[in-house]
Amino acid sequence: MSMNMKAGLFQQQTLKMAMTQELMQAITLLQYSSQELSAFLENKMVENPLLSIDQPTSSLFQPTFDRKKGKRTLKNTYDANYWIEQISEDTISLEQHIMSQVNHQQFSGEQQKAMLLLIHNLDENGYLRTQLDDICIPGISPAVLEESLSILQELEPHGIGARNLQECLLLQVKAEGENLLAESIIENHFLDFAEKRWKDLSKKIGVTLKEIQEVFDYVQTLNPRPASLFFQEKPSYIVPDVVVEVRDGMLLVGNYDGNTPNLNVDKGYLNRMKSHKDQGVQRFIQDKWQEYQWISRGIQQRKETILKVIQCIVEKQPACFHHGLNYLKPMTMKEIADELGIHESTVSRAVKGKYVQTPFGTIEMRIFFTTSLQSVGLDEDMSGMQAKKSLQAAINGENKQKPLSDQDLAERLKEEHGIILARRTVAKYREQLGIPSSSKRKRYD
Repeated sequence: MSMNMKAGLFQQQTLKMAMTQELMQAITLLQYSSQELSAFLENKMVENPLLSIDQPTSSLFQPTFDRKKGKRTLKNTYDANYWIEQISEDTISLEQHIMSQVNHQQFSGEQQKAMLLLIHNLDENGYLRTQLDDICIPGISPAVLEESLSILQELEPHGIGARNLQECLLLQVKAEGENLLAESIIENHFLDFAEKRWKDLSKKIGVTLKEIQEVFDYVQTLNPRPASLFFQEKPSYIVPDVVVEVRDGMLLVGNYDGNTPNLNVDKGYLNRMKSHKDQGVQRFIQDKWQEYQWISRGIQQRKETILKVIQCIVEKQPACFHHGLNYLKPMTMKEIADELGIHESTVSRAVKGKYVQTPFGTIEMRIFFTTSLQSVGLDEDMSGMQAKKSLQAAINGENKQKPLSDQDLAERLKEEHGIILARRTVAKYREQLGIPSSSKRKRYD
């Protein structure tokens, strides 16, 4: 069998979507958070001399939906500036706090260097996680470093310079010097104590479960992160991308542009360069003008998309915005995408890293999209957030002498709230809430 292959020209029509540079730019801008967008524009200003940035303004709108025309419209209701300048105070450093407790007259130069070396190797919790041999430097002997660590561990905040949690708690108990049983348990039986193997521990050391419980309650008052106050980062304030307010019973929705610069073109520079005779300059200006147009359209499209998404969310969740997150109903990104006639990935990009200012606080837009759980006897769903709240309430109200197992919790949620959860789902939610298992919640009063 032979195959006749001929060379020649022919046409073939195919359906293919071209990913243009402008489309890629718009997709990238949409998924940027406000901080990322500001950083992007600042970098572009360095590269593109045509770009200029003006101070932004904020506007709020009343969301309306023209059901007849099948499209959303915006009614501008008022302008408002929501920017609040928030200043964080400088606090004393850990180094200053510790060294202020040291009598420098009795400290040699080598000892002061050793103390500073130790302080600089503490982690954000105040622990010394590195071996002394690994941090010892020329000019400081191992003996002086060891001596300086002993002095450091006697200073405030108590527990500073500990190598692990056990030593941190022990340093605090010894500093207070009022609970010998706690000191003995932490020093000699810490693992059994922490893992709540208390029945074996009570037999081993000859004390009652109630006494161990009292030690446990006392240990809860200690600080496992003694340096946390000194390592706090200055707070980073979240500025919302959109705002939802209730006024006269109506929900008002609008862009919050207080954190996004307005992009403009430097017309003076553009006019000067247009008359330049050099062809290379002309091409450069043409490219930068086109880039400006792409970015400008991308920012406007980003703003409109985010606003459309929050409008749709408000229309579907009015009770939530009037009364709080307890009234949040299950909702998926696909529902919003279908309502707006856009792709689900566009909704995902629009809410990623974006925040909305609501009557009950500034929250991430992703929070409004919840998973659904089957509910007994009702033709509705319960959101995962509501299920977690019910789970938390059940644990808060349990008998701590006989805490509820995960299976007990699953049955209680079903009986009292009509929420069907598998035992493993209860365990997952409990762990997400930071709640220990029933054996570790038991009290011996």
